[in-house]
Amino acid sequence: MIRDPWAKAGCFVSEIVVRPVLCRRERRQFLAFPWTLYAHDPNWVPPLRGDQAERAGFRPHPFYERNEAQAFLAYRGGAVCGRIAAILNRGHVERFSEQRGYFGFFECVEDGEAAGKLFDAVRAWFAERDIRWLRGPVDPAMDYGIGILVDGFDSPPTFLINYNPPYYPRLLEDYGLRKAQDLYSYAFAMNTLAEIEPKLKQAVAQFERHHEVRLRRLDKRRYLQDVEEFLDLNNRSLDEHWGYVPMTLAEVRHMARSMRPLVVPEFALGVEIDGEPSGALLALPDYNPRIRQIDGRLFPFGFLRLLWRRERIPRLRVLYASVLPRWQRAGVALVLLAGLVPPARRWGIREVEFSWVAESNAMSRATLERGGAVRTKTHRVYDLDA
Repeated sequence: MIRDPWAKAGCFVSEIVVRPVLCRRERRQFLAFPWTLYAHDPNWVPPLRGDQAERAGFRPHPFYERNEAQAFLAYRGGAVCGRIAAILNRGHVERFSEQRGYFGFFECVEDGEAAGKLFDAVRAWFAERDIRWLRGPVDPAMDYGIGILVDGFDSPPTFLINYNPPYYPRLLEDYGLRKAQDLYSYAFAMNTLAEIEPKLKQAVAQFERHHEVRLRRLDKRRYLQDVEEFLDLNNRSLDEHWGYVPMTLAEVRHMARSMRPLVVPEFALGVEIDGEPSGALLALPDYNPRIRQIDGRLFPFGFLRLLWRRERIPRLRVLYASVLPRWQRAGVALVLLAGLVPPARRWGIREVEFSWVAESNAMSRATLERGGAVRTKTHRVYDLDA
């Protein structure tokens, strides 16, 4: 099987040239390259085009108000054969007191030389800023997209989950990158959730004997305020999470506005314990099959096709299930999960995916596994400490 779409044309032996993306034409090439690379891959789902342009820094996005990025393209025989971006996340440098840069948006044909030259370009860009260590892929931060798929290639990804060919881990490891952290996707079949629902109710009742518990769903009338509160809770609950850099208030508000058409109020839950907002859960229907149908284009009519009768979408992805640190061992996560089951059943949901769950998050992993969740995919974050 020929992985390289240009090998047939006799371009394989041509010299590889890597150049920074500087003009509008090169930005279009950078964004369009995945459509060529994955043209014959049945599991690939295109990104939302406008969202991808914002994340790459080609359109205004609050992440880049304090951070910066430089995209690169690799060419062989005049054709694009790879891409990457160097991302300077100043929040990471300050929070962890280490000179580490991110790389992201990595896509490449199956060619170690092309991949190596892309990483060389990223390292050279960071060296000018006295940064020697790398981490990635991060597109452009952990709240947006992260990791290389290393296990679970037999099915398409769910909404906003990265996908790549099976040879990507080898390209990174051959260059010298090494595993920093694995991130897991867990799936519950609805019949499994139905089986554990009595135990969930029992656990919630026991918790309620000791605390005043109020579970509420997102209120459309105060949508932005509620989503901002949920995302702020996620920021605070992940304060000690591996590698996490909290979103700025501007990022939180931008994400809340961009998700507004996609959020289903029944699947956005907040919990107050003794009058204090203490946890939140945000799940979205798996829009990916419809995004494939519209080829990532929301305009002029893609939005209508994306949202039309979305109650027929059979899968949910839980993006956030966040509990403040003081309550993380008290069973508050079970309160949120118990609140998700009834509306999921009413919608006819057949599967609920929790992703991502960090390898180092032993408590969440144990809770999901004890409940009967099955690990379906593994994404890996790589470091280069040199």
